[in-house]
Amino acid sequence: MNFIVFPGQGSQKIGMGKKLSENFPEAKNVFEEVNDALNLNLTKIMWEGSDSEISLTSNAQPALMACGVAAFRVLSKLKDKNLKQLADFTCGHSLGEYTAMTVAKVFSLKESAILLRLRGEAMQQAVPVGRGAMAALIGITINQTVEIIKKTKIHGICDIGNDNSDGQVVISGDAKVVENAIEIAKQNGAKRAILLPVSAPFHCRLMEPARVIMEEALNNLKFEVPLIPVVSNITALAHTDPVVLKKNLIDQVTGTVRWRETMEFAKSQGVKKITELGSGKVLIGIAKRMLKDVANESFEDPEDFDVFQ
Repeated sequence: MNFIVFPGQGSQKIGMGKKLSENFPEAKNVFEEVNDALNLNLTKIMWEGSDSEISLTSNAQPALMACGVAAFRVLSKLKDKNLKQLADFTCGHSLGEYTAMTVAKVFSLKESAILLRLRGEAMQQAVPVGRGAMAALIGITINQTVEIIKKTKIHGICDIGNDNSDGQVVISGDAKVVENAIEIAKQNGAKRAILLPVSAPFHCRLMEPARVIMEEALNNLKFEVPLIPVVSNITALAHTDPVVLKKNLIDQVTGTVRWRETMEFAKSQGVKKITELGSGKVLIGIAKRMLKDVANESFEDPEDFDVFQ
């Protein structure tokens, strides 16, 4: 039982995907198609731009998706196997769910790039700069986090943005409320409680304007049945119904990324190997901590694929 997973925002970096593009035509074709779809030289930003440019949500989201799809196509070529032969389930963290649906052929690469560019812009514009914040709470359980949030809700919005793993939760909402939650978390034994360097408070109710925009865009797009089941961020369960897959992406904008439960679902299915494709190794790191006896691998640069050549 194999899972293929794709990273979310935060894994972006200058140079990601460049070596793949230079060494594999399958990867080069992906990046060229994304550039054409967006009518933007995104790869110039990815490979020659600044950290601030690639970290812009509207750039990071399609760029990370392109890297994930490129890595998948190279892996598929070198192993001479299609998605069904490589994995039993696929999923991704936040925007990574779009990457998963792209390789599962729910929608096309072009459609995915356009959707993620729009998603990035909508999420960035949903909340005025400075109003929102996100914070990582380390060493605090999800139940403790729920209790902390209860103590802050009279002051404004604070939601669980990412339930990443045991003892690693990200909260999101009004800046002052999040800062208050940080202090409460520290008083309740958190090992660390720190603000994250993000441009907007993702995956919380403040993202409602972005959810409305994405609902309209997604409802105008035809979803196909995926080649393999896609595990949703919002339900932490596997789905194949196009109607449900679409609803999950809409709800995901304001909902919690339930990655801890996604890994628990993988365990319940008897997962033997988890493969992370694209930039970074964040998800493999979580898998190593949560699924001790499960094999894992990540593919990002040509040297990662040497075993298949």
